[in-house]
Amino acid sequence: MKIYNTLTRSFEEFKPLKDSEVLFYHCGPTVYWVQHIGNLRAMTWADLIRRSFKFLDYRVKFVRNYTDVGHLTSDEDEGEDKMEKGAKREGKSPQEIADKYISIFEKDTRDLNIIDPDFKPRASEYVKEMQEMIGKLIEDGYAYVTDLAVVYDVSKFPDYNKLNHQKMDLNVKGAGRGVVDDPQKKHFADFNLWVFKKGAHQNALQTWDSPWGEGFPGWHIECSVMAKSLLGETIDIHMGGVEHIPVHHTNEIAQSEAANGKPFVKYWLHNEHLNVDSAKMAKSQGTGFTLKEIVDRGFDPSDLRYFFLGAHYRSKQNFTFDALKGAATGLCNLKEAVADLKKNTEKVPSVDKNNEYYKRFVESLNNDFEIPQALAVLWELIKSKTPPAEKLSLALDFDRVLGLNLIESKTVEIPEEIDILCQERLDAKKSGDYDKADQLRDEIRKRGFEVEDFKDGYRIKKG
Repeated sequence: MKIYNTLTRSFEEFKPLKDSEVLFYHCGPTVYWVQHIGNLRAMTWADLIRRSFKFLDYRVKFVRNYTDVGHLTSDEDEGEDKMEKGAKREGKSPQEIADKYISIFEKDTRDLNIIDPDFKPRASEYVKEMQEMIGKLIEDGYAYVTDLAVVYDVSKFPDYNKLNHQKMDLNVKGAGRGVVDDPQKKHFADFNLWVFKKGAHQNALQTWDSPWGEGFPGWHIECSVMAKSLLGETIDIHMGGVEHIPVHHTNEIAQSEAANGKPFVKYWLHNEHLNVDSAKMAKSQGTGFTLKEIVDRGFDPSDLRYFFLGAHYRSKQNFTFDALKGAATGLCNLKEAVADLKKNTEKVPSVDKNNEYYKRFVESLNNDFEIPQALAVLWELIKSKTPPAEKLSLALDFDRVLGLNLIESKTVEIPEEIDILCQERLDAKKSGDYDKADQLRDEIRKRGFEVEDFKDGYRIKKG
């Protein structure tokens, strides 16, 4: 298996720390708001990679955390705590905000058929362990105390920029940066390990006692501690978005390796962003779509999952509703094909691992998780002259990775009169009689069905 390692900027052969076992940490959401589909793409890709390892007979120990304290509105230790921002917005406590948005997030992940993590720790549950790591960093000379915070001294860690590949003088904000959030910091890249209930945070809602003063943990220390507590001092895979490379993951490495005296992560994986209509996703522009908004427009969550399969995790993907309609059609066609195979198969045989399509599917996974290529292999199999029973066996086996629930039909029994009305509506549209087309749509709705237009036709579903 070859994996692209952000740390070395190269493809490397995957060699786990323990034979046939993968220790996998994934940066989860900050639970102060509903997660948009860009974040859900990242969660889906971690799921696809985890499923790929399991398909290839690895045992996977998978952790995805919840950040419910300490993540400020800027990654560089500036601004308001996101959890407090959510609490003030809704008149609730940070704990209530976390509970609410974790519940929504977990429903979204279930709807997308994302396998539940082995561990899903909340940062607020590991404050004691964070204080222990911070104490070790102070003791060993990697951290110092200012009037506002306990701060990590990046000058004491020579390889600080080994992940982000930046020069120290240009790190984070650019050369000559003269303004820092804490005037007692020695260097603008020094980052907070513990933030005191003082200054901008004197009214902080979530605080704990500590040997250095009342306050709350910095965001970066949280992942280091949760990864160590649940997976160990050195792990195989750490995954997150590309936005985490310059600051968050760079800081995780510095504090973990200084505190533990060991390499932190062997392979760093980073997913690219999801754009909308070729532009950056933004709530202010009305493009920060949630899964509920997608469903409210008539799509199934599985349509979105199928759409995500169309671009590699290290490639940007452009979301449009036309593209999602295409994905919905593709998934519907795939499920119909599998349903036909099932009708014509009395007994599903065991998987033939010597089959050429099986070998090509495995090759795709071994090539840095080329899921789009793996999906293409599945389609070639479906269209091939492989015997139906063997075809069904392989398709269902491949679905252990793709997670599309292919055995579940997306088709609905459509009464003949509804099909006739839909065809009449399509003919009316083609002839330019849009008033008649609208009348026919209303009639179809009255009978309990919806018709959704596509470029080359339509899809009927229950209303």
